[in-house]
Amino acid sequence: MDRFVWTSGLLEINETLVIQQRGVRIYDGEEKIKFDAGTLLLSTHRLIWRDQKNHECCMAIPLSHIVFIEEQAAGIGKSAKIVVHLHPAPPNKEPGPFQSSKNSYIKLSFKEHGQIEFYRRLSEEMTQRRWENMPVSQSLQTNRGPQPGRIRAVGIVGIERKLEEKRKETDKNISEAFEDLSKLMIKAKEMVELSKSIANKIKDKQGDITEDETIRFKSYLLSMGIANPVTRETCGSGTQYHMQLARQLAGILQAPLEERGGIMSLTEVYCLVNRARGMELLSPEDLVNACKMLEALKLPIRLRVFDSGVMVIELQSHKEEEMVASALETVSEKGSLTSEEFAKLVGMSVLLAKERLLLAEKMGHLCRDDSVEGLRFYPNLFMTQS
Repeated sequence: MDRFVWTSGLLEINETLVIQQRGVRIYDGEEKIKFDAGTLLLSTHRLIWRDQKNHECCMAIPLSHIVFIEEQAAGIGKSAKIVVHLHPAPPNKEPGPFQSSKNSYIKLSFKEHGQIEFYRRLSEEMTQRRWENMPVSQSLQTNRGPQPGRIRAVGIVGIERKLEEKRKETDKNISEAFEDLSKLMIKAKEMVELSKSIANKIKDKQGDITEDETIRFKSYLLSMGIANPVTRETCGSGTQYHMQLARQLAGILQAPLEERGGIMSLTEVYCLVNRARGMELLSPEDLVNACKMLEALKLPIRLRVFDSGVMVIELQSHKEEEMVASALETVSEKGSLTSEEFAKLVGMSVLLAKERLLLAEKMGHLCRDDSVEGLRFYPNLFMTQS
């Protein structure tokens, strides 16, 4: 810990922010110290830690002081950590939280996950050593001490240089993004062709393949699961994690929804998604939070909450009027139906069948008879006959 120095937390000229992660605790070797909840920032030149409650408490360590880093896996009741091994502190070190330490390493404990991505980005910076190619301004290096009211004399030239660096970085990121997108589109095209081929084979050999064999074949495809499930370790925590999860849900649920008439209960979705994710199980809370973002992200599926509180996932193309008209037609053909009878006829869960009948009743197309025999729905003759 004696390698850290106090800092304002502001980036210097030629210094660029790479990644940041909340909920990081610092250990001095194996010892717990008072810096237990902060935001860890990685720039091209430094590791910066800022207290989440007291933003004036901010310290940094240059990347050039790091010898090597290693990962420490999470355990029972223990969060994952990154172990940072350090060079000895220089004799002319500026003031920091500790003037001396017996340990030659620190541990960064990630209580809110995100350590996998942070470790990857830190490893890249240690390999590229960009702090050597883009040294910070000498005027700023000589005025780094905690001097009250010091002026960062950047000037117009410095600002223009900073803007140019940001522009180059943006261009590079865009180029890499489109390169990855092109590779993804190539793979996606191959997968679409494969799925069409499988679908055509099932369709062509419908007479030769029994229904049980078709179901078993589909279960084999489902058991293959998601190759790269979205997790907190890979995407961090908070909104970004739920946004990425929502996009993945839209990708894996569209086909099952089309097979089930465009609508599924959230319970069915939960079971289906966790089966596909294998060991990376999803909590009900994370599933609900991700589903709430589906419509805002303009994805092909959306979350719907009925008046009774029942939550379902449905296709954006799912029409309420068509659903009600279908329910009215089925009930009219049979004269009257209970939720269980209707569910058996249309091939859906009793829960969804009841919600569909209640929706038709709410719109005035059906009426109910609630007796000791149960709830039964009838066509509303008051609307159809004078």
